[in-house]
Amino acid sequence: MQRCRVIETPQPRVQPETVMMEKRRRVGIYGGTFNPVHNAHLLVADQVGHTLSLDQVRFMPDATPPHVDHKSAIDADARLAMLQLAIKDNPLFAIEHSEVDRGGISYTYNTMKRLLEKNPTTEYYLIIGGDMVDYLSKWYRIDDLVRLPRFHFVGVRRPGAKNESDYPVIWVDVPPVGFSSTDIRNRIRRGQSIRYMVPKAVAKYIEEHHLYHD
Repeated sequence: MQRCRVIETPQPRVQPETVMMEKRRRVGIYGGTFNPVHNAHLLVADQVGHTLSLDQVRFMPDATPPHVDHKSAIDADARLAMLQLAIKDNPLFAIEHSEVDRGGISYTYNTMKRLLEKNPTTEYYLIIGGDMVDYLSKWYRIDDLVRLPRFHFVGVRRPGAKNESDYPVIWVDVPPVGFSSTDIRNRIRRGQSIRYMVPKAVAKYIEEHHLYHD
């Protein structure tokens, strides 16, 4: 009886770089004070996330913003609670707690360096407005920031901003919305409506906790 001979075909060797690329996640980071979070924030995050096919967009509230025009923000716990209410219905969204947990003044270079070291298979896309792009040259350690591996700037064009930069920026067009957190806080102080400016759950939280009336 003739026996069959099984010939094994050698399998191609998968390079570590290929495995790394297959597992790499694309995550947007949207930093800010979110005092309070509003519908324009949500619109920007959703539009950028879908335009760039990101796996996730994380809202990253700061503990103490490093800007010269320092903003007096309410307690971080309240801002986090409003963020959680605002994003709960969108599976694309999440919250990045690193700056709040660390406390103190937050510099983007330090934050992104830590995130990249902690998550070596993640590609990060930092979302900023065109008005902030105009001032990139003044950012803390900006030259070191743009040289970080797996890091990208995403600029959202804004009316009145130059919307251009000598630094590498991925530009995304988002429908402009003409109000800010400052406008919302001022309207609350004047007893005016903020309906359709913030999610209903956020408006209810503000009312129940008597925020921004002073």
